Amino acid sequence: MDDTRILIVEDEQKIADTLKYGLIEHGYKAEAAYNGDAALQFFSRHFYHLILLDINLPDTNGFDLCKAIRSRNKQVPIIMLTALNSINHKLEGYEIGADDYIAKPFEFKELLMKIKVLVKRTSLHEKGEVSILKAADLEINLDSKQVVRGNKIINLTAKEFQLLEYLLKNRNRVLSRADIAINVWDIDFDTNTNVIDVYINYLRNKIDKNFQPKLIHTQIGMGYVLRDNG
Repeated sequence: MDDTRILIVEDEQKIADTLKYGLIEHGYKAEAAYNGDAALQFFSRHFYHLILLDINLPDTNGFDLCKAIRSRNKQVPIIMLTALNSINHKLEGYEIGADDYIAKPFEFKELLMKIKVLVKRTSLHEKGEVSILKAADLEINLDSKQVVRGNKIINLTAKEFQLLEYLLKNRNRVLSRADIAINVWDIDFDTNTNVIDVYINYLRNKIDKNFQPKLIHTQIGMGYVLRDNG
């Protein structure tokens, strides 16, 4: 943890500094940028293991800043911080490349948990543990984040990639929505949301719609399964 470096992008200086010193107390190296321009300057000069990104910034939209960061680095985990807690805002954040989402106000220990999970996930990839996953003619590279099916490169958002990775690592096993919620979103399953079904459909449209055999299947009343032989 001593070498884990985190960039906090938050326009409310008191909140940013509180997060910064809280993370430092827990052994992380943390820096704070109070606007989008400063964040990009920090990002261009230093390597970060994770970014905490507020959506409401004075000089830019946090979603646009997330896109800019993603265009430069596809691997760095991004957790979006916001008072906007609707499912549409969450979906928008995931669509443009965020790895996770936490709504204000939040418990600091919840943020620490999310940071720990994402940093660990990234470090496992950097150590070269199972860098290629395959099923039928689908192949994903955990290091480069490249997804290929039938020799065609498929572009996925960060959350779509995480979902596909989880399905592939558990191929031929039926996964409940609760399993997926905990392991991909790091949250308890909320029966009032259809976010998991939405993301399954996103994946189907990208990796199954124009290909054979179909890999992702619904087990009615049970969940979803990715079968490596269709």
